[in-house]
Amino acid sequence: MRKKQAQILVVDDQEEILFSAKMILKKHFETIFTTNSPKKIISILNENEINVVLLDMNYRIGFEDGREGIHWLKEIKTLSPNTIVILMTAFGKIETAVEGIKIGAFDYVLKPWHNEKLLEIIDKAVAESRKNTKKVIAEKTEKRYFTGTSQKIKQAYSVAEKVARTDANVLILGENGTGKYVFAEFIHQNSERKNQPFVHVDLGSLSDNLFESELFGYAKGAFTDAKTDTPGRFETAQNGTIFLDEIGNIPLHLQAKLLHILQTKTLTRLGESKPRPLNVRVIAATNSDIKSEVKNKTFREDLLYRINTMEINLPPLRERKDDIVPMANFILENIAQKYNQENWRFDENVSPYLERYPWKGNVREMENKIERALILAENNTISVTDLDILDFEEIQENDDNPLSEMEKTAIEKALFKHHGNISKTAEELGLSRAALYRRIEKYDLKN
Repeated sequence: MRKKQAQILVVDDQEEILFSAKMILKKHFETIFTTNSPKKIISILNENEINVVLLDMNYRIGFEDGREGIHWLKEIKTLSPNTIVILMTAFGKIETAVEGIKIGAFDYVLKPWHNEKLLEIIDKAVAESRKNTKKVIAEKTEKRYFTGTSQKIKQAYSVAEKVARTDANVLILGENGTGKYVFAEFIHQNSERKNQPFVHVDLGSLSDNLFESELFGYAKGAFTDAKTDTPGRFETAQNGTIFLDEIGNIPLHLQAKLLHILQTKTLTRLGESKPRPLNVRVIAATNSDIKSEVKNKTFREDLLYRINTMEINLPPLRERKDDIVPMANFILENIAQKYNQENWRFDENVSPYLERYPWKGNVREMENKIERALILAENNTISVTDLDILDFEEIQENDDNPLSEMEKTAIEKALFKHHGNISKTAEELGLSRAALYRRIEKYDLKN
């Protein structure tokens, strides 16, 4: 019988379980790894393309609530999202295994298992792993980035392509919603590290007391809830790229710890004294005026020098007007694919409104409005009212502007549709009642 090409990891603290599992599985699958210590899971996953992990849920005598298994399940799904995890548990502990399935486990098996049942479940898991692998390859192959034609954005992408080929640290500057995450991902995907982890950390969401444990990891017993040795985000990104988003939000007293890591290329987990070597490319981003923060002594100048070997500014949408309509079409196409739908388009009257809308939230706001519009629109056509971009309170308008006539027509249609009901008309148009009344007076639609 020909063995199936698959790499399977079995994790259990009982040697007899490991031996038994290996004897059964090696007859059917190419490579079987075993370990009696869950602490070795991270290194095994980093060094091998593991398809399936058969994971026991308990490792310490007297602790049989399955929480360790849940912890390591989460670690595996974070480090290697496409690896399939099957939980092993004793009869009577099924509830925790079911909880594990809810947060990402593929299935569970009861110990002692029936050989045929074990092989059946792992066979299905291997098939699922192959689907995931094909999906990831397709996504990497088909991943497209909208560059645009404006000089500023073309220049930014040109610099990104050059710096991607190096290991230089990069600082991305730009307003909220300008696409800093996508840009960081673009640099990673065009680098030699593209097949290694890309780890995103939103520093703005980390409280002071979680900063060190989340980023640097901790040893068992380092603090009250430290039940097991746990790697931080930096270790999870080993050999790959870590994206430190909103780096301007790090409190001053914690900046020194980050600076030490960047200078020494080592980290020390909380509760440990021995530094661990680190091979990670750092991309940082902020929407704040970081240089003003340096002048005001709220951000360390030496840390800034460490993170901005190359500095790239992303322009807001208002500075790249010619890109707005093409970008909207690009986003619509991607969102339609996300929902497995085809042939979506914007109404022919939409373009002037897209160009005129202020887009204070930049690309993120545009994505939000287009996705919402696609969900609500009918007949695969998105109108101005579907997009909710009719309220131009901050833009000067005049009666000679063709947009005014378009807005008047949209309001007339909505009023007719809702039989003059102001509340329903305002809701459809995305206007407040007061704003709608002003437009009714402006366009003399009272009757």
